[in-house]
Amino acid sequence: MESQEIIIQGITLAGKPFRPSDWVDRMCSTYASFGVDKKLRYSPYLKPKLVNNVRSLSVDMKLKQVNPEGFEQLIQFAKENQLSVINPAGEAVAI
Repeated sequence: MESQEIIIQGITLAGKPFRPSDWVDRMCSTYASFGVDKKLRYSPYLKPKLVNNVRSLSVDMKLKQVNPEGFEQLIQFAKENQLSVINPAGEAVAI
C-alpha cells in the first residue's frame, strides 16, 4: 500500500519561488536525528522532492498521528508563507 502524502511546494500562491532556497533541507533537518553511527538521519515522514521543477517537501500523513504538533507546525509554516500544498489526491488545496 502506498503511503499518503501531502506536498508543500516551494512556490507561493502568487507563483513566486519561496526563499531561502534551502528551506526544504532546513525543514528535513529540524525533524532529523542522529543514528548510532552518529550520522544525521532524516525523519521517514519528511522527504525532499522535486515536483514540476520546484523544490518541495513530501510530508507522509502518518506524521499527523506520530507527531501531531510537528505536523501542525508544518501546516502553519505553509500557511504563514502562503506556500502551495498538494493533497494526497494530487489536487492543490487551500490551507
